[in-house]
Formats: sequence, C-alpha cells, structure tokens
Amino acid sequence: METPESGHRTAHGEGAAGLAPTDFPEATRQQWRELVEKVLLKTDPAAVPDAAEPEAALATATYDGITVRPLYTAGDDPGSGYPGLAPFTRGSRPHGAVTEGWQVRQQHRDPRPDRTRTAVLADLENGVGALWLVCGEGGIPVDAVGEVLADVHLDLCPVTLDAGADYESAAHGLVRAWTDRGLPESSLSGGLGIDPLSLAARTGAPADLDAAARTAAAFAARHPRLRLATADATPYHEAGGSQAQELGAATAAGVAYLRALTGAGLGLADAARRLEFRFAASADQFGTIAKLRAARAMWDRVLEACGLDAAERPAMYQHAAASAAMATRRDPHVNMVRSTLACFAAGTAGADAVTVLPFDSALGLPDGFARRIARNTQTLLAEESHLTRVVDPAGGSFYVERLSADLFGAGWAFFQELEAAGGMAAALSSGLVAERVDEVWQRRRDAIARRRDPIIGVSEFPDLAEPAVEREPPPRTAAPERPGAAVLPARRYSQEFEDLRDRSDAHLAATGARPRVFLATLGPVAEHTARAAFAGNLLRSGGIETVGGGSTGGADEAAAAFRESGARIACLCGSDPLYAEHAAAAAAALKEAGAEQVLLAGPASAAPAGAAVDGFCFAGCDALSLLADLHDALGVAR
Repeated sequence: METPESGHRTAHGEGAAGLAPTDFPEATRQQWRELVEKVLLKTDPAAVPDAAEPEAALATATYDGITVRPLYTAGDDPGSGYPGLAPFTRGSRPHGAVTEGWQVRQQHRDPRPDRTRTAVLADLENGVGALWLVCGEGGIPVDAVGEVLADVHLDLCPVTLDAGADYESAAHGLVRAWTDRGLPESSLSGGLGIDPLSLAARTGAPADLDAAARTAAAFAARHPRLRLATADATPYHEAGGSQAQELGAATAAGVAYLRALTGAGLGLADAARRLEFRFAASADQFGTIAKLRAARAMWDRVLEACGLDAAERPAMYQHAAASAAMATRRDPHVNMVRSTLACFAAGTAGADAVTVLPFDSALGLPDGFARRIARNTQTLLAEESHLTRVVDPAGGSFYVERLSADLFGAGWAFFQELEAAGGMAAALSSGLVAERVDEVWQRRRDAIARRRDPIIGVSEFPDLAEPAVEREPPPRTAAPERPGAAVLPARRYSQEFEDLRDRSDAHLAATGARPRVFLATLGPVAEHTARAAFAGNLLRSGGIETVGGGSTGGADEAAAAFRESGARIACLCGSDPLYAEHAAAAAAALKEAGAEQVLLAGPASAAPAGAAVDGFCFAGCDALSLLADLHDALGVAR
C-alpha cells in the first residue's frame, strides 16, 4: 500500500513531503538567466556579451538566419491548429500515422531489369509497401518498367516513377503493366512523377510545362487515383541550399504545376490533389520536422489564396527521402545512423511516404544487405519504437512549433521572390535560383571546411585503416551541354574531405606510405594530450598519418624524436604556458633537425613572438585549406 511516508504520490496528488504541485514556487525566465550567467562566467567570462540576455551566448543561427535559442516557453507557440485540419501544420490526417503508419517506399535504379526485379520482390516480401522507380538515363530502362514489375501485385503496391525527360514513355509502361493484369484503370495508384522543373534545375534543359501538363491530363481522366506531377525540392537541397529555399522552391514548383494542369483542363481541386511534394530528410531532425510541418502550412495558404475553401483544400501529399547530400563514401556504415535520424524526423513530422536510401548509396548501386537495412530502419521505428502510436509526436514542443513558424516565414519570402521573378521556370532559367542556392552553399562549405558542421567518420574521428567498401558504380548520366545554363550540381557535404583521403590512398599505393606529420609534444601528458589528440584528428581527416607524440620533455627531445621519425613536417602540441616558454626554441630545433614546416596546435595568439611557426591548426581553422596545402608540401599527387 502506498502511503505518504513511503515517498509515493497520494490520491490527493501530494508527494513525500506532503506538498501539492501548486505549493512549488513558479520558476521565471529571469531566474533561469541568472543561473545560465553564473555557469558561463565560470567557464569563460568573455562568453557573456549581453548581461540582459546571457543566453545569447548559447544561441545559434541557421543558414536561413533563424536564431535557435537554448530555451523556448509557451509564449513561443504560435498555435498551429489540429491534426488533419487546415493549415495541416500538425499533419494531413486527424489520426496521424496511428492506424496506417506511413508508406514505406523503396527506391530502385539498377539499369539491369533482372536484378531490379529480384530486388523489388525481396523488398515487397520484407516490409516495403511502395516502389520508387528511377527510369531513363542513369536508371531502369524505360521499356523495362513492365519487366521490373512482373512479380508485383500492382493492386496492392503503389508505384511512383521518376523518369526525367522520359516521363511519357515511362508512364505508358506503367499503365501497360497495370492493364496487362486485367486491373481496372480507375484503380491505378501511385504517381507518374512528371517534373520538368527538377530536370531543368539539374540539367539546364528548358522546362516545357505545357507539354508536361498535356501528358498529365491525358492520363488524368482514366486514372483518378494517380498522382500526376512531383514538385521535388531535393535538387535544391543537394546543391547545398537551405531549408527555406527548399520550401520556397517546392511551393513555387507546385504553383507552376497547378497553373499548367488547370490550363490543360483539370479542375483546381483535382489538380491540387494530383500533386506530390518531395523533400529531403536529413540528420538535422528538428530542422526536418519543422520543414515538413511548414511545407504543409505553406501549401494550404497557396490553395486558400487560389480560392479553395477549407472543405475543398486537400492537404499536401509529402514524400520524404533521406538526404543524398549527407551520405558519405568514407565510413559509410555511419550513414545508417544518419538515415535513422532522418527517418525518425520524417515520421515524426507526418510525412505520407518515406524513403531511406541504403547506406552505400554514395558508393554506387546498393547491395541486398544495404537495402535490407534501409527498409528495416523504417519498420523498426514504426513497430519497435512505436513511433506510429502517437498523433503528431512533435506537437506542443515549443521549439518545434516556433521553428516551424520561422521556417514558414523564411520559406514564404523565398517563394514570393521566385514568383516576383516570373515563376519557378523563369527563376531557374535566369539563374536566380542557382545564384541564391550557391550563396548558401558557399557559407555551408565554409562551415564544413572549418568543421563547424562536423561529418562523423570523415571530418571528425576518421579511421585511416577502415576496410574499403566496394560497390558497382551506377551508370553515368551526361547532362546536355548548354553554355550559360544555370545548372544546380549534386553535391555531397563530405566530398572535399573524401577527395583528400583519395589522394592519400593513391599516395599509399604508389609509395607504400601515407603522407605523415610528426606530433612534437611538449611537457607532461596532461599538458599536451588535448591538443595532440585534436591535431591528430584534424590531420587524419585529410588522410595524413600522425607519428610521434610520445615526447614529454623540451625542445631537444622533440627534435631528436622528429629526426628519427623520417617525417618532413612537425606539429607542436602543448599548453599555452609551455608554448610561451618552449615553442620558439622547439620550432628552431625542429627546423634545424630538418623540418620543412612547423605547425602549432593552437591559434596564432598562442605562439610567442619570433617563433618560427609556419601555420596553425585550431578549432575553427580552415581545415580543408590547411590539409590541401600539407598534401602539396608533402608531394601528394592531385
């Protein structure tokens, strides 16, 4: 029996001390600020620039200029309605994913129909509920769509196409596969994936929206359940763009397709219902959740402005695909963790369909094990972690609600800029979209280069001895040459660090050794271990092996150890007091022992005047530039 003395809450809501919840004093924001200030002042007095708002030292800014604060309260909740009701911020269905889950959609692009047919069947027998077929150049041959689907119960499995310029031929192939089974045309489900705007973004090809709309309209009447066009935001994400740019571009593409489809004879509500929107889901789980929530609200506002009342407005149909930009070739198994976070965010945000890319997708065509992990990631989150048992899991989080509203505002502003430029097609052909996205990419690249945006296993905690993972490369796609066309390249965040690792591997194969740098440690282990570990981690991210690091004495001991190592470049590692006392002598001794360059682990301010130091490695330095310069100095071929 529970009693007050036992320490358990009683029937009257009192705890061990006999206090009701209302007996506790209310905590105020000011009290929290005072506690934050005390902690910050203890660690770094210079970190409190504003005594009135000391928490500003803990705030960060997104690439859209949105400030992410360390504390959110009820006052930050803008009120986002209810699940299943306009503006659909909290989801397109009143019951969320509780009764049906989300659609587990697996991507296939292997150009050999027999292998794809086998892989498709394995997926469908083991938890996948829908297919995403990448067809045409660089994917499944368009004339092989029926062969790939030969074993599929099409009345149970929706199929969405992604055929680029070959969308009409692929659509006819899908319909033939359906009608050859004797299935009624009116029940065909899935999507044709017609998307000339994404093709224009990736290749510079002019977007012929009228021709696309005529093709879509020709299928619309006979196939009322078929989605016709896809407004795809992933090209802007993969080019390095921001979340608001994804939102604005997808909304502008959706509006362009609405205009084209209604111009081809579809009713406004029917045209809106026939669109699918695709967004990238990344390991930034809160950003992904807020982005998908904001996207639904933005699209509802568009349809409202078009004149549809609440009863007529369909919710945005969302397909969330794991980010290809975040996938790495090095330490690729970490991609499983990234994709799990992305899938969790997509499911939490209320995506209608989710695709987890196999962990080896950046290496080439995935194998059976990678596809198995991809599909089981979704099944685990839905069934083992019970993510689908809660309607709108993120609802009521003051942070998520505020971030959703902020992204809505930033995304809407970019959408308005695109519309003012003449619409999405005009903004692509003029180069406006490429210019805006590239501006964000340059800032993102700088953050990656300085490791402010760390990439685990690549720019942080790399393993130079990791076993290689080999995959068959996908067929190359040659973008048509269009001089002056504004093309959005597909970028991966880890690419430049991986290029340095590739150079190191080639050097190892050619010479029998990796490029190396000697760690010249000064003083006791406790004095140098932090900076030695930091420098070693940074150097290995560029494929540079570190040697030494065992000396605990002064300049002469470090120089003697360097001479025996056979290295050509040294990096001094120690504490600021040791640098003040020994760095100048140690640098001189290392140069005398044959060091072509001497680096110092720490900022320039840590080096004493007159020390013969050639460079610095510290938190926030341009690691990519430093590593590339070291490769050149060490004779590593490009």
